[in-house]
Amino acid sequence: MRAAILHKTGQDTLDVRDDVEAVGFGPGRVRVRMHAASLCHSDLSAMTGVLPQPAPFVPGHEGAGEVVEVGEGVTGLAPGDRVVLCWMPPCGDCHACRHGRTHLCVASLRRLSTPTFRIGGDTDAYGFYSTGAFAEELVVPADALLPVPADLPYELAALIGCGVTTGLGAAVNTAQVEPGSTVAVIGAGGVGIAAVQGARICGAARITVVDPVASRRERAIGFGATEAIAPEELKSAARGVPGGGFDHVFEAVGRSETVRAGYDAARRGGAVVVIGAGAADDRVSFSLGELFFNEKRLLPSMYGGGDVRRTADRAVELWRAGRLDLAGMITHRLPLAEVNEAIRQMRSGEALRTVLTVD
Repeated sequence: MRAAILHKTGQDTLDVRDDVEAVGFGPGRVRVRMHAASLCHSDLSAMTGVLPQPAPFVPGHEGAGEVVEVGEGVTGLAPGDRVVLCWMPPCGDCHACRHGRTHLCVASLRRLSTPTFRIGGDTDAYGFYSTGAFAEELVVPADALLPVPADLPYELAALIGCGVTTGLGAAVNTAQVEPGSTVAVIGAGGVGIAAVQGARICGAARITVVDPVASRRERAIGFGATEAIAPEELKSAARGVPGGGFDHVFEAVGRSETVRAGYDAARRGGAVVVIGAGAADDRVSFSLGELFFNEKRLLPSMYGGGDVRRTADRAVELWRAGRLDLAGMITHRLPLAEVNEAIRQMRSGEALRTVLTVD
């Protein structure tokens, strides 16, 4: 079958090959035929080593497909079911899961060292965070799949696997944006636009998007932003908000300088919600005096900051109600063979989400 491979961490491009096999099918596992996969910035972070992932591996974690075969002991899934990949599924039994913080479960990270692909018949490879959506077929544990309705198109369903769930959940679950509040979103990529839509759905009165790319700023207005500005305009914009800053600032970039800028743009007593996945050695600095005096809340939000299945279900319900625009988030469509063009589009900032047609 065909799949895109990163042979070594740090390489800029993927090797699209036809001699890849999905392996590991057995009890508790499911074989899935992929239909659509979208490129998320986290895939690029794994390619560069910002996110840890053994190589060689098949990137891609925002994907949707059809169940082909289920292993012994699998319940709740059957051949023909439409599913979305879940890159960090909860185990249901750890301390985080037992206390209702299922999005903090890290049990699935133990699977990173288990090969799920084979290249050329003799070389083991891994799926990014035990998924690997840039392949025609894959084998995953049953808990790594979220069933979705058959009327949800595959290309829209793929977005729910990460970016939409992460951004929407940050607004709804983590920040719990109040009606009438003021919001700033730093970064107008897929996750940032999902946070914009989440803030709009929650009833925010003012949503300011901050991004260096003019086309992305213009696009954000169509998703509910009330204004879109360049990064150098953020300080003056914050000073013009009642209270001297925004109620909620969402950082959807994953860099220390934008987290710091977000903190400075929040009002005293406001919240800075960190959504971007940054590097382990990228450190942001705050003085103890300002932390105490300003009482600004730092709220990291991982995978939507709540139960991922519930947030994904909520996304589907909002889409059906016409309140969450998934189709508009797809700016480019390409076949899997052109995945390196999709990577170029994301790096340049011209793409919000590029969907790869896998079948």
